[in-house]
Amino acid sequence: MTISLGLSYDDVLLIPQKTGVSSRSLIDTSSFLSKRVRLNIPIVSANMDTVTESQMAITMAMAGGAGIIHRFLTIEEQAAKVDQVKHYDGFILDEPRTLFVNDTLEKVYELIDRYGTTGFVVIDEKRKVVGILSKRDYLFEKNFKTTVGKLMTTREKLITSGPKTSREKASELFRKYKIEKLPILDAKDRLLGEITVKALLNEQKYPLSCRDKRGRLIVGAAVGVKEHDKDRARELVRAGVDVLVIDIAHGHSQSVLEMTKYLKKTFSVDVVAGNVATPAGVADLAKAGADGIKVGIGAGAVCITRIVAGSGYPQFSAVMECAAEAKKWKLPIIADQSIRAGGDIAKAMGAGAGCVMVGTLLAGTDEAPGNIVTKNGKKYKVTRGMASLGANAARRVKDNPLDEKVLEELKEYVAEGVEALVPYRGKAEEVLNQLVGGLRSGMSYTGANNILEMKKKARFVQITSAGVKESGAHDVEVI
Repeated sequence: MTISLGLSYDDVLLIPQKTGVSSRSLIDTSSFLSKRVRLNIPIVSANMDTVTESQMAITMAMAGGAGIIHRFLTIEEQAAKVDQVKHYDGFILDEPRTLFVNDTLEKVYELIDRYGTTGFVVIDEKRKVVGILSKRDYLFEKNFKTTVGKLMTTREKLITSGPKTSREKASELFRKYKIEKLPILDAKDRLLGEITVKALLNEQKYPLSCRDKRGRLIVGAAVGVKEHDKDRARELVRAGVDVLVIDIAHGHSQSVLEMTKYLKKTFSVDVVAGNVATPAGVADLAKAGADGIKVGIGAGAVCITRIVAGSGYPQFSAVMECAAEAKKWKLPIIADQSIRAGGDIAKAMGAGAGCVMVGTLLAGTDEAPGNIVTKNGKKYKVTRGMASLGANAARRVKDNPLDEKVLEELKEYVAEGVEALVPYRGKAEEVLNQLVGGLRSGMSYTGANNILEMKKKARFVQITSAGVKESGAHDVEVI
């Protein structure tokens, strides 16, 4: 038996090279998540239940990356969260939230809970606009049986526009009439879409935001490999998801290959499959039709697969070797796990990754699901590996709430993940800024103006444990 050497990110450094980069701010960080989904920053948030739901996915897409909404929700809940992202922003929302005049205030609050929106266009059966319901119209109404028709601002008081409305015209109407929403109507007053002040402001504030062809934010969602996951995928596609991610710890398995083939045959969205750690895994998933491949086994901060199962592959070597195979198939890989700083992203890009997936770093942010907890005067949030006992118990109970066998099955479950506290880190946008800043620095040291150049120019040196120590702050007391 020949035993090869496997390297982690800490085992290597990018070798500084002659650079023609005049300013790090001019570096192009765009890259691919899958064959057809291009990101403006090569970062996606992990499909973990303590990391990515709609709020995180929105933040990621606005920053230029993407969020992958986890699958440990009911099918309806997960599809609704995808729908929230797709309806959050866009110059012209072609499917704004609507109500009928006979809907009650109770229905309004049901839709608020489901979609997170507070404003609605009121239409009739032929989609003819008859009014708008804004938060100020119902905020102090106590009778939940009151109809929308009694609360709304009626059609004759509305400012509307036509399908060829430009950004300049919309801005002028917003300024002149002090409104926040502009319904777009055809010649017969039928609803075609809606422009909001928020959308125009976001275009200016987030120039790198990732959007689909209709101007909506990009979002991904995870599915498993069980029979009911086919129904899950169908609802996610119906909600507008841009990429489906097959979420299995050991992606080089027959069940993943079969699900990949099914999804590609049935739907027209890109499919990312994984996780794998070897070129053979990449090749088999590529043959099955995958549009992108997730790489990483056992390297996550809350993963203990390598201890429990004795199986895995050091992440830097896994990325480099899998990327070389993926290049033959013209596929991007997602370096999933072990990202702790921008320098790790730079190393992953240099090793050939299309983008990286980040979990623990984002789990401590405001946008991640869960509450802030305080321990010894410091703020934290809870995270957990999706193979942890707690995560497994939660999804089994959700899938089978009345099944008494669940507790017995959990006694035999071997956890490959842990639950842990992560430091509270504030807004996800601030964390992303630091990560992208580190990536840009790494690219500038390599002399790369874009990710493609980074892959071609990157050279690495292996270092010793003394080199790892030398790389951090040393011989000083950090303040």
